[in-house]
Amino acid sequence: IRDQKVATETTWPNFDTEVLGGDYQDHYGKGPGKTTVVKVIRETAGNPILKHVAPEFRSESHLYRSRNLIQTVTPLLTGQTEDGKSEVEPVAWINTRDNHRVFYTSLGGPEDFADPNFRHLLLNGILWAMNDFIPPAGSAGGPARTTPAAKTTEPKPQASATSSTPTTPTPNAATAPTTSPEQLGPLSPEESAKSFQVFDDLVFEQVLAEPLIAQPVFLTFDERGRMWVVEYRQYPDPAGVKMVSRDNFWRAVYDKVPDPPPRGVRGADRITIHEDTDGDGTFDRHKTFMDGLNIATSVAFGRGGVFVLNPPYLLFYPDANRDDVPDGDPKVLLSGFGLEDTHSVANSLRWGPDGWLYGCQGSTVTGNILVYEEDGKVMPESQWSVVSGQSLPQTADHGPATTPMRPIYSQGQNIWRYHPEKRIYEVFSEGGGNAFGLEIDSAGRIFSGHNGGNTRGFHYQQGAYLQKGFDKHGPLSNPYAFGYFPQMPHNDVDRFTHNFLIYDSGALGPNYQGKLFGVEPLQGRIVMSEITPDGSTFRTRDLGHPVKSADKWFRPVDIKLGPDGAIYVCDWYDRQVNHYRNHEGQIDQSNGRIYRLRPRGGLEGRLTGNASYPPERLVAEAQESSRWYQQTAVRLLGDRGDQSQVPALRAALREARDPARDALYTVSLLGPAQRAKALGSLWALNACGGFSAEDTEFCLNHWVPEVRLWTVRLVGDGRKANPALARKIADLAATEPNIEVRAQLASTAKRLPAAEAMPIIKALLAHDADASDPRQPLLLWWAIEDKCSTDREAVLGVFSDRELWRAPIVQTAILSRLMRRFAATGKREDLLTCAKLFALSPGSEQTAQLTRGFEEAYKGRPLTGLPDELIQAMEQAGGESVLIGARRGKPAAVTQALATITDPSADASLRLQLISVFGEVRQPSAVPALLAVARDAKAVELRRAALGALQLYDSPEIAAEVLTQLPTYPAEIRPAAFGLLTSRPAWSLALLKAVESGQVPKPSVSADTVRQMMKLANAEAPAGGSVTTRDDVHRLTTQLWPNVREATSAEKEQEIARLAEVINLTTGSPYNGKKLFLENCGVCHRLFGKGAEIGPDLTVYQRTDLGNLLLNIVNPGAEIREGYESFSAETKDGRLLTGFLADQDTRMVVLRTPDGHTVPLPRGELKSLEPAGASLMPEGLLSSLSDQQVRDLFAYLRSTQPLNDGN
Repeated sequence: IRDQKVATETTWPNFDTEVLGGDYQDHYGKGPGKTTVVKVIRETAGNPILKHVAPEFRSESHLYRSRNLIQTVTPLLTGQTEDGKSEVEPVAWINTRDNHRVFYTSLGGPEDFADPNFRHLLLNGILWAMNDFIPPAGSAGGPARTTPAAKTTEPKPQASATSSTPTTPTPNAATAPTTSPEQLGPLSPEESAKSFQVFDDLVFEQVLAEPLIAQPVFLTFDERGRMWVVEYRQYPDPAGVKMVSRDNFWRAVYDKVPDPPPRGVRGADRITIHEDTDGDGTFDRHKTFMDGLNIATSVAFGRGGVFVLNPPYLLFYPDANRDDVPDGDPKVLLSGFGLEDTHSVANSLRWGPDGWLYGCQGSTVTGNILVYEEDGKVMPESQWSVVSGQSLPQTADHGPATTPMRPIYSQGQNIWRYHPEKRIYEVFSEGGGNAFGLEIDSAGRIFSGHNGGNTRGFHYQQGAYLQKGFDKHGPLSNPYAFGYFPQMPHNDVDRFTHNFLIYDSGALGPNYQGKLFGVEPLQGRIVMSEITPDGSTFRTRDLGHPVKSADKWFRPVDIKLGPDGAIYVCDWYDRQVNHYRNHEGQIDQSNGRIYRLRPRGGLEGRLTGNASYPPERLVAEAQESSRWYQQTAVRLLGDRGDQSQVPALRAALREARDPARDALYTVSLLGPAQRAKALGSLWALNACGGFSAEDTEFCLNHWVPEVRLWTVRLVGDGRKANPALARKIADLAATEPNIEVRAQLASTAKRLPAAEAMPIIKALLAHDADASDPRQPLLLWWAIEDKCSTDREAVLGVFSDRELWRAPIVQTAILSRLMRRFAATGKREDLLTCAKLFALSPGSEQTAQLTRGFEEAYKGRPLTGLPDELIQAMEQAGGESVLIGARRGKPAAVTQALATITDPSADASLRLQLISVFGEVRQPSAVPALLAVARDAKAVELRRAALGALQLYDSPEIAAEVLTQLPTYPAEIRPAAFGLLTSRPAWSLALLKAVESGQVPKPSVSADTVRQMMKLANAEAPAGGSVTTRDDVHRLTTQLWPNVREATSAEKEQEIARLAEVINLTTGSPYNGKKLFLENCGVCHRLFGKGAEIGPDLTVYQRTDLGNLLLNIVNPGAEIREGYESFSAETKDGRLLTGFLADQDTRMVVLRTPDGHTVPLPRGELKSLEPAGASLMPEGLLSSLSDQQVRDLFAYLRSTQPLNDGN
């Protein structure tokens, strides 16, 4: 600013030209008529630096003579003296020489700072140079931050602004608040509290803020009605450890495991307590329970102290008199929770109604859990087997039974639980999203949110396997799961809702009862959804957003029900919640807020608990329909272990029994209060230790289905049932009308020994209607599979009943999986079991299902060494298809298969299957047929599949033929052709020679293809492979493309800044942008239903954030979405393949290449399989576009609805 001195600086005489881009030549002086009239240049009026600057204003600064601006300068403002006697001079400009960002203005005299136009200009210019946000109108240089109140001042609740939305929540109940995408920075707590738009009958008020709290990640209420807050101040890096490596999924390796407190290095996390002492709604007493914690995520109370989840440990702080002062050092209950990724660590500790502590484990961490005894030592292996009823996998070197237990391993996301008295840890259900939030509803069902889109989360059932990002987070722990549960169905929505509650307190009113309230941290709002049964699980549908904020820093991360019936929300409060950016230091750890959502008319309930209630009162509350009081009372009864109320609880379970209704299991006359009383009585009876064998038998026939369900679950938790009880459960399985109860029966059968489990499973398989249930078929399969290794004869015994084979659920879900399970191992004993299954098959339909499972098991594997008994059984049952015959290499089947794939009139799906067989099992005679399909077939998918299959065959004729046909291939085929040619060194060399000779135009070869050839050239030659060929590939590649290299991080950041400036300069056409999208992005991605399905569907992603959008396009490897991480596979025969990890098991890896081809690779043929360390999305996608085309493309990418263009 005002560079007169630097312009004449002798130590850098060219500073004015080289840095600023100008040429200062004195000024016009001051005096009458010398006031400068400043005007915005029309051609650059859209530049973001001029935002909120008037088209014309006055300045008392000297008007400088600035001439000969260099070519990289863009003038923004001009000035002329008021008397008109001066030249029109530039007074503000930007210089982008060498992709730098320089903003200059000659204004800036003392008087100018009183003018908001100059202040906007100056602030905008600084922010533009920093590539930061531009402030909204009215900020006058930025939002005024209110000085935080002193710590002794108790903040009163800050109520939200009143909205004009209708009282009844509907999908259109709230309109979006006025927001500015250019918010400069954080608002003060008082300002932020006024930024919300809320349903008309609700109030969203601020109850806590900095400096009292910061970084709130978890809240809960104790039995005295006090709010406990876990402040995650140490995030993102643990204290006292050194990171030694990090992968491209942001999983870190540290030099050591932190010691537990108090031995370990003190961190910055803390747990604080906040109390409303007089019931006026204000938290007026505050204390710190514990500080110095290191990655603490959640807390729970009970059993004479406080449980703290502080990965890698679950700790217990004894506090017998509950004076909030621990009675001693914490006890380690569990260790081994992974620290690799601190936005995925174990979290969300809470009690279940069954007396277990439940928690989540996120997606990019592992568990190696050890269980500790009372004396602080790791539990011995022998003791673990006794208390858990389980055995850890045997290893030859483990040692005697007195040896400490081996760690219980888990990879990625799951719901786990721990029983404090029995000292048992187990994974309750595996999979899900990046689980960081846990909800247990009024029936004891378990849910967690998701960090992806198109859903509100996952429903977890005991022993189930759920969807996960298998390539990033690893396969399911059971290689024979053969399926998983997806997220709860939902309409298409932006990501994400990682945490939610299902409201059932009643205080908000009937319109909100039973509704799901979820946090949306990316959008800064609270969503309300309907959750409805979908067979044995649930689906959701959005109804509206009760809370929206105009404050771009509002980041809700936790949501809980309070004892007063209000909803409480933790606001992380930061510019973004991007883990990648947080690790760059772009995080504000100084603030955080907590809000309360309540009815506008006030709350009838108060923040008081039930800590001092006598047992009779606790029993009454355990039977209430208010979930917070019910579940807290059940936990307190468990704490006290008082059995004096057992008779009353048994009586409550048995009261109002109607034998007629009992016989029919009719529950239509039972209201929520009656169900809550029955279920709460059961939970309380179990918590007191009074749930007897007699109670169990009675409750198996209870008229409330939830009571039957929980009775079955509690039996399964013990992992055994006496013969008489097992028969009663099997009888129930045969007649149970409720699908949720039948689902729990399947889950419990998985946990019981085979002798007790198989009759239950057989009875459940006979429920024909369950074949169409979203979950029951897989639950039953998992129960059967659990017995396949240890009790195969019991499994075969069930299937000796041939009538059972005709049951719909058996035919559609069980038979193919059962055959695949035994065939997959390749062991003789299991293959002989396959023969027995073929022999037992009662008909052709059932044999076809067995055959399908057998084909799945041998996908990518040659059928050699099969026992004669199996071959004979297959032939007698008619189970050998042309697919199996071709895999076995039988000449007749091979001949038939080759004829089929070249027959245009044959079924297209069969042709594709047969092509894939020859792409998995080498059959040299298939090469001519595959080349013919690639050349002549009309269907694009057949030609693409044939090119993919040809990669298996190391034949020079393949490259020659493909290069000859390359000019004739349509655009959809060419990526597959280039993928084929660059998979082997010799073929790459042939391609390079074709480019060198002009046979293949050089511009047709993409930068990614060139990089693939460079990787191939740099890879180590396989045994017997030609080093010379690889050297030639390297030489010709560098000769033809000498400048192909990956941009540095700094260059990428510069390009992001440049593109942001281009995009913000003026408007673009989304209609032109749509065409550009389909040409450049649509080959992999879909948007509004248009494009391919290789990469993520962009429709549901947040595309309004220009910074993140540019980051993901210019630097696609910076943050890769789950399921789209790339891997490089090098085979022993010299191929190099890159793609998504579509599937894997112990024998096979399946890659999905960028051209959409699926490549099965037997592990025995792999030389290496490693993360590629980069996205499959190529860099430089925008380099061929003009500035206007870039603006057009982003206009379409950032559109929120499909275009009305008729396409």
